[in-house]
Amino acid sequence: MIVAGVGCRRGASASDVEAAIRAALARANVAASALDAVATIASKSAEAGIRAAAEKLGVALVAVSEAEIKAATDRIETRSARVLMLIGVPAVAEAAALAAAGPAARLITPRLMMGAATCALAASGAAP
Repeated sequence: MIVAGVGCRRGASASDVEAAIRAALARANVAASALDAVATIASKSAEAGIRAAAEKLGVALVAVSEAEIKAATDRIETRSARVLMLIGVPAVAEAAALAAAGPAARLITPRLMMGAATCALAASGAAP
């Protein structure tokens, strides 16, 4: 299972979110058809840009609770003081991807910023 974790500024466009996801997929050399879900923190799950990007990619949108985000933060690679101040967690994209992909998930692409959106990819299970 491959999950794109997404974070964004309020009101980010679907094109920014989709561009971030596609850039992360390209960096990991993963086809868009291999993507299983888009995940974000529950407080961002109503963002129209995130919803539209997931719909366009034909995958489910997974809303990850703040508690699940916090539980995954020991496995993230990047932290943002700004996100910590605004949302109360050190990262959204990486933590959401890891939390949605499961307890044994690993990052395959750390957070990548494109416009008003960020994306990280996680895969379930151990490294091959």
